[in-house]
Amino acid sequence: MSASPLDQLRATYFEECAELLDSAYAQLNALHEGEGDGETIHALFRAIHSIKGGGGVFGFARIVALAHAMETLLDLMRDGAVPSDQARVMLVLRGADILADLLGAERSNGTVPAGIEDGLVADLAEALDGHGGPAEDAAQTAGEHTAAGWRIRFAPQPALYRNANDPLLLVRDLRRLGPVEVMADLSRLPALDAMDPEAAYCAWTFELTAAATLAQVEEVFEFVIDDCDMSIEPLGGAEPAVVEAEVAAESVTQAQAPARAEVAVQSVRVDVVKVDRLVNLVGELVINQSMLVQMGSTLPPEVCPGLIAGLETLSQHLRELQEGVMAIRTQPVKSVFGRMPRLVRELSAQLGKDIRLIVTGEGTEIDKTVVEQLADPLTHLLRNALDHGIETPEQREAVGKPRQGTVLLSAEQRSGRIVIVLADDGRGIDRARVLARAKERGLVAADASMTDAEIDELIFLPGFSTAAAVSSVSGRGVGMDVVRRNIQGLGGRIAIESVTGQGSRFILSLPLTLAVMDGLVVSVGQETYVVPITSIVESLRPRRADIHPLVGGGEVLAIRGAYIPLLKLGRHFGMPGAIDDPAKGIVVIVETDSAGQLGLVVDELVGQQQIVVKSLESNYGRIGGVSGATILGNGRVALILDVAGLSGPGERLQRRTAPQAIALQ
Repeated sequence: MSASPLDQLRATYFEECAELLDSAYAQLNALHEGEGDGETIHALFRAIHSIKGGGGVFGFARIVALAHAMETLLDLMRDGAVPSDQARVMLVLRGADILADLLGAERSNGTVPAGIEDGLVADLAEALDGHGGPAEDAAQTAGEHTAAGWRIRFAPQPALYRNANDPLLLVRDLRRLGPVEVMADLSRLPALDAMDPEAAYCAWTFELTAAATLAQVEEVFEFVIDDCDMSIEPLGGAEPAVVEAEVAAESVTQAQAPARAEVAVQSVRVDVVKVDRLVNLVGELVINQSMLVQMGSTLPPEVCPGLIAGLETLSQHLRELQEGVMAIRTQPVKSVFGRMPRLVRELSAQLGKDIRLIVTGEGTEIDKTVVEQLADPLTHLLRNALDHGIETPEQREAVGKPRQGTVLLSAEQRSGRIVIVLADDGRGIDRARVLARAKERGLVAADASMTDAEIDELIFLPGFSTAAAVSSVSGRGVGMDVVRRNIQGLGGRIAIESVTGQGSRFILSLPLTLAVMDGLVVSVGQETYVVPITSIVESLRPRRADIHPLVGGGEVLAIRGAYIPLLKLGRHFGMPGAIDDPAKGIVVIVETDSAGQLGLVVDELVGQQQIVVKSLESNYGRIGGVSGATILGNGRVALILDVAGLSGPGERLQRRTAPQAIALQ
């Protein structure tokens, strides 16, 4: 059954509120860091005001009341009547947190305990420092008198319609006060062929013939005051109680108003299902194009001389189409990063620690599917950093550190992948304690001797924890193994760098997209595999003199003063007929996050092509060393290698050493 128009409007309102809250948090963080200015407070005010306006339409009384208290304080802050100090910024930040909870409850038909916002509303009122809100100031200026009737001249600006406001709703609210006569002003109406469907041409004069206060009339137009030109005067020819509401000058400058309209015109809200359908269709086109190229390569050039050139042109256009579609599917990681400051604030208070979160690269774009599944892993990592990594202020002071701990959360693109780093300047991994706990639980042999990197890997074992006691924050041994499993499920990798006493860095490497990628097709025996191009360093046919055996089995390739461990794919996957001698095959050198470089021994290189990634886990099951599958141009299925999975514990013959210091900047 299709959703009703009201349900669709509610859904749109909640989606817009999510964007408005993201914007509000960005402005609040800027103010908190001392980087904000007058326009920052203007943008924050507009976000809260828009949330309040929509909440009033749907009757969300608690949301409207809290938002009203917040915007009253913000209005005084932007006018300079009260200072924009840290105490007031933190009050508004708390208000944004509670607004998010209230909106989430309304969206999911859940509940939020009654009265949780009451204390904050009282604090916001106290922060006004004796100043009244906008309505109170207007009442003091114009007089809170009651008139026998009011004449309201109302001329919408284009933004009123773009913000989903309807003048008919205003008329209905006005009629609740008494009889209303409506007169339309069509003087601005252009010829039909010159009309802009998104522009506002009509204006109205409303005459309310009922005893009402000025505040009651203003309340009707409260949510649209920023998007119209309006005047209110009592009937009977008295002096106007409110002269032209120069809204554009009060809320945004004339130079800023066109910019807001331009952004609104350029944005289009599209159902995610439609985008996913488009992505799938592009994927099928890529497969069909590969098949056409495969068939075309078997024809003599003289049979159809224009075919090859046409297929090359098709390939270029298809790549541009694929990149355009994937750009639609991507979104900034700030939708996930934006949730982390609140988590840090709440856990810092709970743990009695002073922690500052620095976020960079939140505008980095990544596939929407990846973004949606990043929240849980990042939450686990951040909770562990705050609980296990960062010391208490007293402990930090005792070892010569600042009382305030620092956590850095960053994102950037590297070689076709997204790299997310979570670093802290805490105590680092206590490897002696980790190893002792692992031996105590029988996870490793009692006489085991392990490298630092191998000990670090133990924290990803299921059920492992070094917490002395279970708390509401951590200690149950659930989390880090889930983090690795979730990241690997996205085709990504996670690595650790830690220095005792200086901090730790968790490095997440994720694919830009889960749908289409470039790969190098290689043959191993009778089978074909695909190596992601972004993981490849180089490929070569090695000399026999450069191949050296290792004690206990295995071989390494000596190249430019370095020794790279070799992995024979034929032997690894049990492929009969595969070349076992590296000197007779080809070595593809790939870069891994935790094991350095690795040389994959294959029979030959088939070629590079764009491939469509198909999930194996959802259709078959998880296979070690394989991240997915694809359909090649000849119609055969080829497995896509997971380089991180191939360099598992059994293959880690070489590791990078931990850095000497954990850099947060």
